[in-house]
Amino acid sequence: MEYRQLGRTDLKVSALCLGTMTWGNQNTQDDAFAQMDLAVSHGINFFDTAEMYAVPSSAETAGKTETIIGNWLARTGRRDDIVLATKATGPGDWMTHIRGGPRLNREHITQAVEGSLRRLQTDVIDLYQMHWPERSTNFFGRLGYRHRDDEQAIPIAETIEVLNDLIKQGKIRHYGLSNESAWGAMTYLHEADRLGAPRPASIQNPYSLLNRSFEVGLAEVAHREQLGLLAYSPLAFGLLSGKYLNGQQPEGARLTLFKQFSRYTNASSLKATERYQALAREHGLSLTQMALQYVTSRPFVTSNIIGATSLAQLEENLGSLNVPLDKALEQAIDAIHAEHTYPAP
Repeated sequence: MEYRQLGRTDLKVSALCLGTMTWGNQNTQDDAFAQMDLAVSHGINFFDTAEMYAVPSSAETAGKTETIIGNWLARTGRRDDIVLATKATGPGDWMTHIRGGPRLNREHITQAVEGSLRRLQTDVIDLYQMHWPERSTNFFGRLGYRHRDDEQAIPIAETIEVLNDLIKQGKIRHYGLSNESAWGAMTYLHEADRLGAPRPASIQNPYSLLNRSFEVGLAEVAHREQLGLLAYSPLAFGLLSGKYLNGQQPEGARLTLFKQFSRYTNASSLKATERYQALAREHGLSLTQMALQYVTSRPFVTSNIIGATSLAQLEENLGSLNVPLDKALEQAIDAIHAEHTYPAP
């Protein structure tokens, strides 16, 4: 396992991060314990979760994933071995089951941190991320930006002040961004410097063969400002395993169960996946492992967040680190990308 610096912090995280959002819905606690045991045995020291998990989030499932992780940490005594990341939920009409409608202000972030600390059974969170922006901008499948003059978003400076206080109180060590734009990332950096507060350490955005939009604008920010990417959905909710091709709807699979995640299942995404699958076969590779290793090997990526609903899937994901990507293969990937640029944003 390779370990990489998390931003400008003193933490080093594994190049693969264990994603957890199915635990408490598609996966039981026993399933999750087995996944954490396997991941750690392969050198993973980085777990990512969120207060709203399991997904799809609801009043019944929110907080379940953190509770499961907390139970594993208590059982194993391995808290000091794990870089633990979680997230505060952003605003939205679909999130009223969390604090009646969460905001990124002092009251809500403070409540969110206390809840996560309790469920995770820990005194401190290593990386505390803002799950999505307070303001309206292009995330969760939207590439285009539509401006609103009338919105009353919590200022980014106010959010930073709360996070800075939580760092001083020892409740979080560092903070990060998620589903953020280039403007938002640079504004966080500027406001943190202006306030004399710590800068964000990372940005967690989607990145995969079906969505390389991070490369436009944000990749430069990641390099120049040491704001490395924690890449989520590197398999586009499993589409890049190839299991949904030819009209297949595998029983129990995420996109079979939850039709609302339609950003990944359009015709262009399926066509691009067919092309990537043919390319992987031509090179004697698993499509899953080729897709994951492409993400992990990008120079602006700090860690690639892998998730699974079975140990067999997790084993295959972990094996992606051994996949060679030569120049010819990367050029062939780029040729497909030129034809199917952002099919699943």
